[in-house]
Amino acid sequence: MPTTRPLSTTGLSTTGLLATSLLATGALTLALAAPARAHENRCAPAPGVPGAQKQVAACLDDLTTAGTVASGHTVPGDYAGLHASGTRNPSGVPGVQIDGYFPDDSAFNTHHGWNHDAQFVIRLPERWNGGLVVAGSPGNRRQYANDATVSDWVLGRGYAYAATDKGNSGTEFHRDGRRPGDAVAEWNRRLTELTRAAQRTAERHYGRRPSRTYAAGISNGGYLVRWQLENRPHLYDGGIDAEGTLWRADGPNLFTYLPPILRAYPPYAAGDASAHRALLDAGLAAGSEFLWPYHDQVYWELTQRIYREEFDPAYTGAEAEYNYASRPREVRRAVGRVSLTGRIRKPLISLQGTYDALLPIGRNGDAYAALVRDRGRAPFRYYRVAGANHTDGLVDAHPGRLRPLLPCMRSAFTALETWTSGGGAPPPSATLPEPSGDVLNTCSLTG
Repeated sequence: MPTTRPLSTTGLSTTGLLATSLLATGALTLALAAPARAHENRCAPAPGVPGAQKQVAACLDDLTTAGTVASGHTVPGDYAGLHASGTRNPSGVPGVQIDGYFPDDSAFNTHHGWNHDAQFVIRLPERWNGGLVVAGSPGNRRQYANDATVSDWVLGRGYAYAATDKGNSGTEFHRDGRRPGDAVAEWNRRLTELTRAAQRTAERHYGRRPSRTYAAGISNGGYLVRWQLENRPHLYDGGIDAEGTLWRADGPNLFTYLPPILRAYPPYAAGDASAHRALLDAGLAAGSEFLWPYHDQVYWELTQRIYREEFDPAYTGAEAEYNYASRPREVRRAVGRVSLTGRIRKPLISLQGTYDALLPIGRNGDAYAALVRDRGRAPFRYYRVAGANHTDGLVDAHPGRLRPLLPCMRSAFTALETWTSGGGAPPPSATLPEPSGDVLNTCSLTG
């Protein structure tokens, strides 16, 4: 079992042992400061995280999930279902992990028994390449949600890594804040807060400020990348956005396409051919029909409801009958507070799967790319990944019918590194055809 050494604590008991509550997705006990031996003279003491109300640090033999699952420094339930089982990740990256939280007044996150939101994780590898990657969680997951998709891979390349729970999580996240839209607006503020704190923490730990900082994210995490590059570009050198959610006050947004999908799917499932046309008109891709039953059972109604409760809590009708265009002006204003404009000011590479059955590509990736193009000559690339869905976990359930998007995200990251360091620009935006060979771990950005 990988060993750890407690490096510093703030507001902890003398044992330094913390445990999580049971999660709905599956429980894991976290011992954030188990007795240990490794790397004491190379990574202690841990730096203080600016602005943190609480933190606990440990020196680990391996900061990747190959080590943190066993040592208790991640929660596999956070990232379950986000990557294909054949995904290859690096391992054996020693360094310091800091877990903690910033001041907050909500308590959706029960990790470590803290019952406190605005939790974060910062990982500082022993062999540092001078860079930092920051991420916000996809969906309504918590701070370890990117561990298998982003953290492992960038740590293996020598980057420091930081992630946030976005300040609220779970299906009741909409209860956070005082007015409609507050919970989602907090996501953006929390990633900004973490980026600044992680940059300063890395400087304290390594003796110099990161030479480059990238934002990376999937789904809601991809939305955060876009918002940061539009609104806080001075903090970043570039970003990677995969399957990013698009919020626009006048549409498209979730409320303009999910209700038509919810209305049309039951008659389609009953054999109504005209309902099939309605689903395609709502944005779902022809050829993705084999994914629709699962999304009907798991995603569509739940997603519509929890975000409608965030932006329009006064609505009391059926979710399938929701009509965004007819709702009061206040609803559009709430969405407008978190809307994207397409005015990115640092290099961005955006990717989306053509078979995305949760956020249809025409209403999200394609629409955002059009916004960026309309704003002028921005440093932007957009890759449509043929045959990829919103989450790579379904690749295992449909071998040969779906491809994972993650390998393309990793190829895009290496292209972003070259682009932002003065090397060549990435290949032109394109639809990436389904490849041959190891589709689980390779992807060419050449269409």
